Amino acid sequence: PPAMSRRVVRQSKFRHVFGQPVKADQMYEDIRVSKVTWDSSFCAVNPKFLAIIVESGGGGAFIVLPLAKTGRVDKNHPLVTGHTAPVLDIDWCPHNDNVIASASEDTTVMVWQVPDYVPVRNITEPVVTLEGHSKRVGIISWHPTARNVLLSAGCDNLVILWNVGTGEMLLALEDMHTDLIYNVGWNRNGSLLVTTCKDKKVRVIDPRKQQIVAEKTKPHDGARPIRAIFMADGKIFTTGFSKMSERQLGLWDLKNFEEPIALQEMDTSNGVLLPFYDPDSSIVYLCGKGDSSIRYFEITDEAPYVHYLNTYSSKEPQRGMGFMPKRGLDVSKCEIARFFKLHERKCEPIVMTVPRKSDLFQDDLYPDTPGPEPALEADEWLSGKDAEPILISLRDGYVPVKNRELKVVKKNILDNKPPPGPRRSHSSCDPDLSRPALDEVLEEIRVLKEMVQAQEKRISDLENKLCQFTNGTD
Repeated sequence: PPAMSRRVVRQSKFRHVFGQPVKADQMYEDIRVSKVTWDSSFCAVNPKFLAIIVESGGGGAFIVLPLAKTGRVDKNHPLVTGHTAPVLDIDWCPHNDNVIASASEDTTVMVWQVPDYVPVRNITEPVVTLEGHSKRVGIISWHPTARNVLLSAGCDNLVILWNVGTGEMLLALEDMHTDLIYNVGWNRNGSLLVTTCKDKKVRVIDPRKQQIVAEKTKPHDGARPIRAIFMADGKIFTTGFSKMSERQLGLWDLKNFEEPIALQEMDTSNGVLLPFYDPDSSIVYLCGKGDSSIRYFEITDEAPYVHYLNTYSSKEPQRGMGFMPKRGLDVSKCEIARFFKLHERKCEPIVMTVPRKSDLFQDDLYPDTPGPEPALEADEWLSGKDAEPILISLRDGYVPVKNRELKVVKKNILDNKPPPGPRRSHSSCDPDLSRPALDEVLEEIRVLKEMVQAQEKRISDLENKLCQFTNGTD
Protein backbone atom coordinates (compact mmCIF):
# COMPACT_ATOMS: atom_id res chain seq x y z
CA PRO A 1 0.00 0.00 0.00
CA PRO A 2 1.21 3.55 -0.67
CA ALA A 3 2.87 5.10 2.36
CA MET A 4 0.63 7.48 4.26
CA SER A 5 1.87 11.00 3.57
CA ARG A 6 2.32 12.39 7.04
CA ARG A 7 2.23 16.18 7.31
CA VAL A 8 5.77 16.83 8.49
CA VAL A 9 6.24 20.09 10.35
CA ARG A 10 8.15 22.36 8.01
CA GLN A 11 11.74 22.90 9.11
CA SER A 12 12.68 26.57 9.29
CA LYS A 13 15.09 28.48 11.47
CA PHE A 14 12.58 31.35 11.49
CA ARG A 15 9.63 29.43 12.95
CA HIS A 16 10.24 30.87 16.40
CA VAL A 17 11.07 34.48 15.52
CA PHE A 18 9.52 36.67 18.21
CA GLY A 19 9.04 40.41 18.58
CA GLN A 20 9.60 42.49 21.71
CA PRO A 21 9.30 46.19 22.38
CA VAL A 22 12.35 47.84 23.96
CA LYS A 23 12.28 49.02 27.58
CA ALA A 24 10.42 52.27 28.25
CA ASP A 25 13.62 54.36 28.55
CA GLN A 26 14.76 53.17 25.10
CA MET A 27 11.82 54.81 23.32
CA TYR A 28 11.74 58.29 21.79
CA GLU A 29 9.13 60.38 23.60
CA ASP A 30 7.36 63.71 22.96
CA ILE A 31 7.41 63.64 19.19
CA ARG A 32 4.39 65.11 17.42
CA VAL A 33 3.99 62.62 14.60
CA SER A 34 2.44 64.05 11.43
CA LYS A 35 -1.33 63.66 11.06
CA VAL A 36 -1.32 63.93 7.27
CA THR A 37 -3.49 61.28 5.64
CA TRP A 38 -1.09 59.52 3.31
CA ASP A 39 -0.13 55.85 3.14
CA SER A 40 3.63 56.17 3.51
CA SER A 41 5.61 54.94 6.49
CA PHE A 42 6.38 58.46 7.93
CA CYS A 43 9.61 57.11 9.37
CA ALA A 44 13.07 56.28 8.00
CA VAL A 45 16.00 54.79 9.91
CA ASN A 46 19.61 53.81 9.29
CA PRO A 47 22.53 52.78 11.55
CA LYS A 48 23.07 56.40 12.61
CA PHE A 49 19.73 58.22 12.62
CA LEU A 50 15.99 58.04 13.14
CA ALA A 51 13.91 60.43 10.99
CA ILE A 52 10.18 61.05 11.51
CA ILE A 53 7.75 63.30 9.67
CA VAL A 54 6.22 65.64 12.27
CA GLU A 55 3.37 68.12 12.61
CA SER A 56 4.49 71.61 11.75
CA GLY A 57 2.65 74.86 11.40
CA GLY A 58 2.80 76.55 8.02
CA GLY A 59 5.24 74.29 6.20
CA GLY A 60 6.46 70.73 6.23
CA ALA A 61 9.06 69.31 8.58
CA PHE A 62 10.71 66.16 9.82
CA ILE A 63 12.89 65.54 12.84
CA VAL A 64 16.22 63.71 12.76
CA LEU A 65 17.54 62.11 15.97
CA PRO A 66 20.80 60.26 16.51
CA LEU A 67 19.80 56.64 17.23
CA ALA A 68 21.36 56.83 20.69
CA LYS A 69 19.29 59.88 21.72
CA THR A 70 16.49 57.86 23.33
CA GLY A 71 14.13 59.20 25.98
CA ARG A 72 12.33 62.51 25.94
CA VAL A 73 13.06 64.65 22.90
CA ASP A 74 13.81 68.27 23.79
CA LYS A 75 10.98 70.45 22.48
CA ASN A 76 13.60 72.75 20.94
CA HIS A 77 15.32 69.92 19.08
CA PRO A 78 16.05 71.28 15.59
CA LEU A 79 13.87 70.18 12.68
CA VAL A 80 14.52 69.89 8.97
CA THR A 81 12.20 72.61 7.67
CA GLY A 82 12.67 73.60 4.05
CA HIS A 83 9.36 72.56 2.52
CA THR A 84 6.46 75.01 2.26
CA ALA A 85 3.78 72.29 2.64
CA PRO A 86 3.58 68.94 4.46
CA VAL A 87 6.26 66.32 3.90
CA LEU A 88 4.73 63.05 2.63
CA ASP A 89 7.69 60.69 2.38
CA ILE A 90 11.35 60.46 3.50
CA ASP A 91 14.12 58.04 2.56
CA TRP A 92 17.74 57.72 3.74
CA CYS A 93 20.34 57.32 1.03
CA PRO A 94 21.55 53.69 1.12
CA HIS A 95 25.09 54.80 0.24
CA ASN A 96 25.52 57.72 2.65
CA ASP A 97 24.02 57.60 6.14
CA ASN A 98 24.13 61.41 6.43
CA VAL A 99 21.97 62.06 3.37
CA ILE A 100 18.17 61.95 3.36
CA ALA A 101 15.60 62.87 0.71
CA SER A 102 12.12 64.26 1.36
CA ALA A 103 9.06 64.56 -0.87
CA SER A 104 6.35 67.10 -0.22
CA GLU A 105 2.94 68.45 -1.05
CA ASP A 106 4.78 71.58 -2.25
CA THR A 107 5.64 69.57 -5.46
CA THR A 108 9.39 69.46 -4.74
CA VAL A 109 11.87 66.85 -3.64
CA MET A 110 14.71 68.02 -1.38
CA VAL A 111 17.94 66.28 -0.49
CA TRP A 112 19.57 67.09 2.86
CA GLN A 113 22.95 66.61 4.44
CA VAL A 114 22.57 65.84 8.17
CA PRO A 115 25.68 66.41 10.31
CA ASP A 116 26.88 63.84 12.85
CA TYR A 117 26.54 66.41 15.63
CA VAL A 118 23.13 67.80 16.56
CA PRO A 119 22.89 71.26 14.98
CA VAL A 120 21.82 74.20 17.14
CA ARG A 121 19.25 75.56 14.71
CA ASN A 122 16.75 74.09 12.26
CA ILE A 123 18.23 72.76 9.03
CA THR A 124 16.58 74.92 6.39
CA GLU A 125 18.94 74.67 3.40
CA PRO A 126 18.74 71.49 1.33
CA VAL A 127 21.84 70.44 -0.62
CA VAL A 128 19.64 70.39 -3.70
CA THR A 129 15.97 70.96 -4.58
CA LEU A 130 14.58 68.85 -7.41
CA GLU A 131 11.76 70.53 -9.33
CA GLY A 132 9.84 68.73 -12.04
CA HIS A 133 6.53 67.55 -10.64
CA SER A 134 3.40 69.65 -11.14
CA LYS A 135 1.46 68.18 -8.19
CA ARG A 136 2.32 66.93 -4.72
CA VAL A 137 5.04 64.29 -4.51
CA GLY A 138 4.10 61.36 -2.29
CA ILE A 139 6.73 58.71 -3.01
CA ILE A 140 10.50 58.78 -2.92
CA SER A 141 13.02 55.93 -3.22
CA TRP A 142 16.79 55.74 -3.75
CA HIS A 143 18.29 53.38 -6.30
CA PRO A 144 19.67 50.31 -4.47
CA THR A 145 23.03 50.07 -6.26
CA ALA A 146 23.75 53.25 -8.27
CA ARG A 147 25.16 56.32 -6.55
CA ASN A 148 22.96 59.44 -6.39
CA VAL A 149 20.05 58.03 -8.40
CA LEU A 150 16.73 58.95 -6.80
CA LEU A 151 13.17 58.18 -7.87
CA SER A 152 10.11 60.28 -7.11
CA ALA A 153 6.45 59.72 -7.96
CA GLY A 154 3.82 62.44 -7.79
CA CYS A 155 0.10 62.95 -7.93
CA ASP A 156 0.70 64.10 -11.52
CA ASN A 157 0.93 60.30 -12.23
CA LEU A 158 4.56 60.87 -13.17
CA VAL A 159 7.65 58.94 -12.10
CA ILE A 160 10.89 60.93 -12.35
CA LEU A 161 14.45 59.65 -11.96
CA TRP A 162 17.04 62.18 -10.81
CA ASN A 163 20.80 62.39 -10.62
CA VAL A 164 21.18 64.05 -7.23
CA GLY A 165 24.90 64.68 -7.84
CA THR A 166 24.11 67.07 -10.70
CA GLY A 167 20.59 68.08 -9.66
CA GLU A 168 19.17 67.09 -13.03
CA MET A 169 16.32 64.94 -14.24
CA LEU A 170 17.56 61.73 -15.88
CA LEU A 171 14.26 60.21 -17.01
CA ALA A 172 10.57 61.04 -16.80
CA LEU A 173 8.20 58.10 -17.11
CA GLU A 174 5.10 59.72 -18.58
CA ASP A 175 1.87 58.26 -19.98
CA MET A 176 2.34 54.98 -18.11
CA HIS A 177 -0.04 55.51 -15.19
CA THR A 178 -3.57 56.70 -15.81
CA ASP A 179 -4.29 57.49 -12.17
CA LEU A 180 -2.76 58.00 -8.72
CA ILE A 181 0.38 55.91 -8.11
CA TYR A 182 0.14 53.99 -4.81
CA ASN A 183 3.67 52.71 -4.53
CA VAL A 184 6.91 52.15 -6.43
CA GLY A 185 9.66 49.64 -5.65
CA TRP A 186 13.03 48.72 -7.16
CA ASN A 187 14.20 45.18 -7.79
CA ARG A 188 17.42 44.01 -6.13
CA ASN A 189 19.86 45.43 -8.69
CA GLY A 190 17.75 48.44 -9.66
CA SER A 191 17.15 47.39 -13.28
CA LEU A 192 13.34 47.24 -12.95
CA LEU A 193 10.53 49.00 -11.08
CA VAL A 194 7.23 47.64 -9.86
CA THR A 195 4.36 50.11 -9.40
CA THR A 196 0.79 49.92 -8.17
CA CYS A 197 -1.84 52.37 -9.25
CA LYS A 198 -5.42 53.41 -8.58
CA ASP A 199 -6.28 52.09 -12.06
CA LYS A 200 -6.01 48.61 -10.42
CA LYS A 201 -2.89 47.56 -12.34
CA VAL A 202 0.48 46.31 -11.18
CA ARG A 203 3.14 47.29 -13.71
CA VAL A 204 6.72 46.16 -14.09
CA ILE A 205 8.70 48.90 -15.82
CA ASP A 206 12.15 49.04 -17.39
CA PRO A 207 12.87 52.69 -16.58
CA ARG A 208 15.80 53.10 -18.97
CA LYS A 209 13.89 51.70 -21.95
CA GLN A 210 10.82 53.55 -20.66
CA GLN A 211 8.79 50.42 -21.30
CA ILE A 212 6.20 48.44 -19.39
CA VAL A 213 7.59 44.89 -19.51
CA ALA A 214 4.71 43.17 -17.69
CA GLU A 215 1.40 44.16 -16.15
CA LYS A 216 -1.43 42.55 -14.25
CA THR A 217 -4.90 44.03 -13.99
CA LYS A 218 -6.65 43.50 -10.65
CA PRO A 219 -4.25 41.19 -8.79
CA HIS A 220 -6.73 41.81 -5.95
CA ASP A 221 -10.38 42.43 -6.82
CA GLY A 222 -11.16 44.98 -4.13
CA ALA A 223 -11.15 48.71 -4.71
CA ARG A 224 -8.76 49.75 -1.94
CA PRO A 225 -5.04 50.45 -2.48
CA ILE A 226 -2.63 47.73 -3.57
CA ARG A 227 1.07 47.55 -2.69
CA ALA A 228 3.77 45.57 -4.49
CA ILE A 229 7.42 44.79 -3.83
CA PHE A 230 10.07 42.70 -5.59
CA MET A 231 11.49 39.59 -3.95
CA ALA A 232 15.23 38.97 -4.38
CA ASP A 233 14.57 36.26 -7.00
CA GLY A 234 12.43 38.56 -9.14
CA LYS A 235 9.00 37.38 -7.99
CA ILE A 236 6.49 40.02 -6.92
CA PHE A 237 4.68 40.15 -3.58
CA THR A 238 1.43 42.14 -3.34
CA THR A 239 -1.02 43.20 -0.66
CA GLY A 240 -4.56 44.30 -1.43
CA PHE A 241 -8.24 43.61 -0.79
CA SER A 242 -10.75 41.05 -1.99
CA LYS A 243 -14.22 41.85 -3.35
CA MET A 244 -15.52 41.28 0.19
CA SER A 245 -12.97 43.80 1.53
CA GLU A 246 -10.82 41.14 3.14
CA ARG A 247 -7.13 41.91 3.19
CA GLN A 248 -5.12 39.65 0.91
CA LEU A 249 -1.54 38.92 0.05
CA GLY A 250 -0.32 37.49 -3.23
CA LEU A 251 2.88 36.12 -4.77
CA TRP A 252 3.40 36.35 -8.52
CA ASP A 253 5.85 35.14 -11.13
CA LEU A 254 6.50 37.53 -14.02
CA LYS A 255 6.84 34.64 -16.46
CA ASN A 256 3.20 33.79 -15.78
CA PHE A 257 1.62 36.95 -14.42
CA GLU A 258 -1.93 35.71 -14.99
CA GLU A 259 -2.21 33.25 -12.10
CA PRO A 260 -0.81 33.91 -8.61
CA ILE A 261 1.68 31.42 -7.15
CA ALA A 262 -0.08 32.07 -3.84
CA LEU A 263 -3.08 34.13 -2.76
CA GLN A 264 -4.12 34.26 0.89
CA GLU A 265 -6.99 35.94 2.70
CA MET A 266 -6.13 37.53 6.03
CA ASP A 267 -8.79 39.59 7.83
CA THR A 268 -11.33 42.35 7.26
CA SER A 269 -9.45 45.33 8.65
CA ASN A 270 -9.38 48.31 6.28
CA GLY A 271 -5.86 49.65 6.90
CA VAL A 272 -3.49 49.44 3.95
CA LEU A 273 -0.80 46.81 4.62
CA LEU A 274 2.74 48.16 4.31
CA PRO A 275 5.07 45.28 3.37
CA PHE A 276 8.68 45.29 4.63
CA TYR A 277 11.00 42.68 3.14
CA ASP A 278 14.27 41.20 4.31
CA PRO A 279 15.90 39.37 1.38
CA ASP A 280 18.55 37.74 3.61
CA SER A 281 15.98 35.73 5.56
CA SER A 282 13.26 35.86 2.89
CA ILE A 283 10.76 37.17 5.43
CA VAL A 284 7.99 39.66 4.64
CA TYR A 285 6.60 41.68 7.55
CA LEU A 286 3.15 43.25 7.07
CA CYS A 287 2.37 46.36 9.11
CA GLY A 288 -1.10 47.78 8.64
CA LYS A 289 -1.46 51.51 9.11
CA GLY A 290 -3.80 51.82 12.08
CA ASP A 291 -3.24 48.17 13.10
CA SER A 292 -1.64 47.19 16.35
CA SER A 293 0.09 44.09 14.97
CA ILE A 294 2.93 43.02 12.69
CA ARG A 295 2.35 39.74 10.82
CA TYR A 296 5.26 37.97 9.24
CA PHE A 297 5.68 35.29 6.60
CA GLU A 298 8.54 33.31 5.15
CA ILE A 299 8.64 33.09 1.35
CA THR A 300 10.10 29.82 -0.01
CA ASP A 301 10.17 27.74 -3.19
CA GLU A 302 7.90 25.00 -1.88
CA ALA A 303 4.11 25.09 -1.57
CA PRO A 304 2.31 26.99 -0.16
CA TYR A 305 5.23 29.39 -0.93
CA VAL A 306 4.03 32.01 1.58
CA HIS A 307 4.30 30.46 5.06
CA TYR A 308 2.72 32.27 7.98
CA LEU A 309 5.23 32.51 10.84
CA ASN A 310 3.63 34.57 13.58
CA THR A 311 2.07 37.86 14.66
CA TYR A 312 3.55 40.43 16.97
CA SER A 313 0.61 42.05 18.80
CA SER A 314 0.39 45.12 20.99
CA LYS A 315 -2.36 47.37 22.30
CA GLU A 316 -1.58 50.61 20.50
CA PRO A 317 -2.19 51.14 16.77
CA GLN A 318 0.72 52.27 14.60
CA ARG A 319 0.68 55.59 12.70
CA GLY A 320 3.72 54.61 10.69
CA MET A 321 6.73 52.33 10.75
CA GLY A 322 10.47 52.52 10.16
CA PHE A 323 12.52 49.45 9.15
CA MET A 324 16.22 49.24 9.99
CA PRO A 325 18.57 48.06 7.22
CA LYS A 326 20.33 44.80 8.11
CA ARG A 327 23.68 46.48 8.83
CA GLY A 328 22.07 48.47 11.65
CA LEU A 329 21.05 45.39 13.68
CA ASP A 330 22.70 43.84 16.73
CA VAL A 331 24.05 40.50 15.45
CA SER A 332 25.26 39.51 18.93
CA LYS A 333 21.62 39.29 20.05
CA CYS A 334 20.43 37.37 16.96
CA GLU A 335 18.29 40.36 16.00
CA ILE A 336 16.98 39.85 12.44
CA ALA A 337 14.74 42.92 12.13
CA ARG A 338 14.04 46.13 14.04
CA PHE A 339 10.93 48.22 13.55
CA PHE A 340 10.36 51.78 14.70
CA LYS A 341 6.66 52.03 15.45
CA LEU A 342 5.13 55.50 15.46
CA HIS A 343 2.42 56.36 18.00
CA GLU A 344 0.78 59.80 18.23
CA ARG A 345 3.47 61.18 20.53
CA LYS A 346 6.33 58.70 20.49
CA CYS A 347 8.39 56.18 18.56
CA GLU A 348 8.80 52.66 19.93
CA PRO A 349 11.51 50.32 18.63
CA ILE A 350 10.42 46.67 18.28
CA VAL A 351 13.10 44.02 18.01
CA MET A 352 12.60 40.72 16.12
CA THR A 353 14.84 37.93 17.38
CA VAL A 354 15.64 34.33 16.52
CA PRO A 355 16.10 32.44 19.80
CA ARG A 356 19.55 30.81 19.90
CA LYS A 357 21.53 29.43 22.83
CA SER A 358 25.01 30.13 21.48
CA ASP A 359 26.86 33.44 21.82
CA LEU A 360 28.84 32.80 18.65
CA PHE A 361 28.15 34.65 15.38
CA GLN A 362 25.24 32.86 13.67
CA ASP A 363 26.32 32.92 10.05
CA ASP A 364 23.19 31.12 8.86
CA LEU A 365 21.13 34.09 10.12
CA TYR A 366 23.47 36.68 8.63
CA PRO A 367 24.58 36.02 5.07
CA ASP A 368 26.63 38.86 3.57
CA THR A 369 24.31 41.83 3.13
CA PRO A 370 24.32 45.05 1.05
CA GLY A 371 26.85 47.52 2.47
CA PRO A 372 27.09 51.29 2.02
CA GLU A 373 29.25 51.28 -1.14
CA PRO A 374 27.38 51.85 -4.42
CA ALA A 375 28.19 49.37 -7.20
CA LEU A 376 27.69 51.87 -10.04
CA GLU A 377 27.85 55.58 -10.81
CA ALA A 378 24.66 57.29 -12.01
CA ASP A 379 25.84 57.66 -15.61
CA GLU A 380 26.98 54.02 -15.80
CA TRP A 381 23.51 52.93 -14.71
CA LEU A 382 21.82 55.32 -17.14
CA SER A 383 23.93 53.98 -20.01
CA GLY A 384 22.55 50.47 -19.38
CA LYS A 385 24.92 48.86 -16.89
CA ASP A 386 23.54 46.75 -14.03
CA ALA A 387 25.31 45.60 -10.89
CA GLU A 388 24.31 43.60 -7.85
CA PRO A 389 24.70 45.29 -4.45
CA ILE A 390 28.23 45.18 -2.96
CA LEU A 391 27.92 42.89 0.06
CA ILE A 392 29.62 43.09 3.47
CA SER A 393 29.96 40.59 6.31
CA LEU A 394 28.30 41.36 9.64
CA ARG A 395 30.54 38.93 11.55
CA ASP A 396 32.11 41.71 13.62
CA GLY A 397 29.06 43.97 13.51
CA TYR A 398 28.81 47.06 11.30
CA VAL A 399 30.48 50.32 12.27
CA PRO A 400 28.95 53.36 10.54
CA VAL A 401 31.41 55.39 8.48
CA LYS A 402 32.24 59.04 9.11
CA ASN A 403 30.12 61.77 7.58
CA ARG A 404 30.73 62.03 3.80
CA GLU A 405 29.78 65.30 2.14
CA LEU A 406 27.30 65.11 -0.73
CA LYS A 407 28.60 67.47 -3.41
CA VAL A 408 26.18 68.69 -6.05
CA VAL A 409 27.85 69.93 -9.22
CA LYS A 410 25.15 71.59 -11.25
CA LYS A 411 25.57 71.90 -14.96
CA ASN A 412 24.80 75.58 -15.04
CA ILE A 413 23.53 77.34 -18.14
CA LEU A 414 24.98 80.56 -16.72
CA ASP A 415 28.47 79.07 -17.06
CA ASN A 416 28.18 79.45 -20.83
CA LYS A 417 28.94 83.17 -20.83
CA PRO A 418 27.15 85.27 -23.44
CA PRO A 419 29.40 86.82 -26.09
CA PRO A 420 30.60 90.26 -25.04
CA GLY A 421 28.24 92.87 -26.48
CA PRO A 422 29.15 96.50 -27.18
CA ARG A 423 30.67 97.83 -23.95
CA ARG A 424 28.60 100.55 -22.38
CA SER A 425 30.69 103.15 -20.61
CA HIS A 426 30.15 103.40 -16.85
CA SER A 427 28.86 106.90 -17.19
CA SER A 428 25.73 105.69 -18.95
CA CYS A 429 24.35 104.05 -15.79
CA ASP A 430 25.37 106.52 -13.12
CA PRO A 431 27.47 109.56 -13.94
CA ASP A 432 28.32 110.03 -10.23
CA LEU A 433 29.93 106.60 -9.73
CA SER A 434 33.56 106.84 -10.79
CA ARG A 435 35.69 103.74 -11.39
CA PRO A 436 37.69 104.17 -8.16
CA ALA A 437 34.46 104.50 -6.17
CA LEU A 438 33.15 101.28 -7.72
CA ASP A 439 36.37 99.45 -6.84
CA GLU A 440 36.03 100.68 -3.29
CA VAL A 441 32.49 99.25 -3.00
CA LEU A 442 33.59 95.92 -4.50
CA GLU A 443 36.51 95.74 -2.05
CA GLU A 444 34.15 96.41 0.84
CA ILE A 445 31.84 93.60 -0.35
CA ARG A 446 34.83 91.24 -0.62
CA VAL A 447 35.91 92.00 2.97
CA LEU A 448 32.35 91.51 4.27
CA LYS A 449 32.12 88.18 2.45
CA GLU A 450 35.35 87.00 4.06
CA MET A 451 34.09 88.06 7.46
CA VAL A 452 30.83 86.14 7.03
CA GLN A 453 32.69 83.02 5.89
CA ALA A 454 35.06 83.22 8.85
CA GLN A 455 32.12 83.54 11.25
CA GLU A 456 30.32 80.62 9.57
CA LYS A 457 33.43 78.47 10.08
CA ARG A 458 33.75 79.60 13.68
CA ILE A 459 30.10 78.71 14.40
CA SER A 460 30.49 75.29 12.81
CA ASP A 461 33.73 74.61 14.77
CA LEU A 462 31.99 75.61 17.98
CA GLU A 463 29.02 73.35 17.18
CA ASN A 464 31.42 70.47 16.59
CA LYS A 465 33.24 71.17 19.88
CA LEU A 466 29.96 71.45 21.76
CA CYS A 467 28.85 68.14 20.29
CA GLN A 468 32.06 66.38 21.33
CA PHE A 469 31.68 67.91 24.76
CA THR A 470 28.04 66.83 25.21
CA ASN A 471 28.68 63.37 23.73
CA GLY A 472 31.55 62.97 26.15
CA THR A 473 29.36 63.68 29.15
CA ASP A 474 26.41 61.42 28.26
